[in-house]
Amino acid sequence: MRAIDLLEYGGPEVMRLTNLPKPQAAPGEVLIEVAAAGVNRPDIVQRNGHYPPPPGASPILGLEVSGRISEVGEGVVRWNVGDKVCALSNGGGYAEFVAVPEGQCLPIPGSLSMLEAAALPETFFTVWANVFDRARLQSGEILLVHGGSSGIGTTAIQLAHQLGARVFATAGSAEKCAACERLGAERVINYREEDFVQVVREATADHGADVILDMVGGDYIERNIRVAANDGRIVNIAYLQGASVEINMLPVMLKRLSLTGSTLRARTDRVKAGIAQALEAQVWPLIEAGKIHPQIAARFPLGDVSEAHRLLESGNLVGKVVLTL
Repeated sequence: MRAIDLLEYGGPEVMRLTNLPKPQAAPGEVLIEVAAAGVNRPDIVQRNGHYPPPPGASPILGLEVSGRISEVGEGVVRWNVGDKVCALSNGGGYAEFVAVPEGQCLPIPGSLSMLEAAALPETFFTVWANVFDRARLQSGEILLVHGGSSGIGTTAIQLAHQLGARVFATAGSAEKCAACERLGAERVINYREEDFVQVVREATADHGADVILDMVGGDYIERNIRVAANDGRIVNIAYLQGASVEINMLPVMLKRLSLTGSTLRARTDRVKAGIAQALEAQVWPLIEAGKIHPQIAARFPLGDVSEAHRLLESGNLVGKVVLTL
């Protein structure tokens, strides 16, 4: 099968299109003939040698796909050959075929194309697991999303808005801020021009943010503590500006804050299947109704994967990058 191989760890140029052995569906897995694959920040981290696949997972990049099931393994009960699905893979998405545990597959919402469906799993699983499971965001609460124009950010804004939260976000340009507001954010702060702590405090009558979703880290860690509401929950899912900082923990105690974080890939198939079930029950109807829509910034043929990574690393986009087969 055609697949993307890494010559070595490094920049976008280390990836090449080649032929690799086609996987088979193990017990409890389905084999998907891939139509499209999402490109995500964890792929870049793995390409640089800092995010190895979990034991038993494919070393090929790619954590989300859409396509048709071409083979079902022993014990699979829900899916049949020919079913159209999107799926969270443990690896192997940048290829013509990928084997995925059946519980990590979801039906493609009827309102979406295969291309659009490939942009769902990684971001929707991540946002649901962190904002709603881990941080327990409730209707009427205030969510602050850093990196609002990213795939994660655009997903979090839409989900939280549709489920009744007030949403604030940060982004790096007027165009990105406007895009986030169109998706449901009440106020988007251009971090190059404004202080998000001051803006959110003023806009919420000094209440602050009940939940903060942060992928920036660095000096945002201390500023998140300052802008958090009493009993606030701060969730880190990445540290693009660094993970090692010195902070004053006294406000954490005085405001009864919860500081947490997680990665998705290393979690068990059972946990991921549980997230899939929650998404299908609570989010898929919103997608079917057209109330939530994946934001596609660009599409590239599989062979142009280096250009896809360069665009994602540049940050000059709103939403997701998708590879097509």
